[in-house]
Amino acid sequence: MKTAVIYWSGTGNTAAMAKAVAEGAGAELFSVPDFKGSIADYDAVAFGCPAMGAEVLEETEFEPFFMGIESQLSDKKVALFGSYGWGDGEWMRTWEERVKKDDSVLVNGEGLIVNETPDNADLEQCKELGRALTKV
Repeated sequence: MKTAVIYWSGTGNTAAMAKAVAEGAGAELFSVPDFKGSIADYDAVAFGCPAMGAEVLEETEFEPFFMGIESQLSDKKVALFGSYGWGDGEWMRTWEERVKKDDSVLVNGEGLIVNETPDNADLEQCKELGRALTKV
């Protein structure tokens, strides 16, 4: 199974999560600006983005990227993750609904969110998310 982890991080929190997800999945790791491939080449993809502003995905790089590939997620296994510093996770619930509309298989049925900097237990959850992403 060919797997990618693609993320955007402003403070490094989501980047740390992405590294752990990729480690658990044995996946290729890309920041959004570094991803030059095609989503079609992957069987499973994990996406990471923190909550921004009024609990939305980052609007300059990540949201345009995700909008551009969103229609290509049909029938793929998808995992979502990110960090937040305020709010109640509304950005993740909204993101989950977008993915489910595309007939994607959302791993574990929901995204993984971590408040602020991930600790060792959080990073282990990220690795487990990566392992779940690659289970057949």
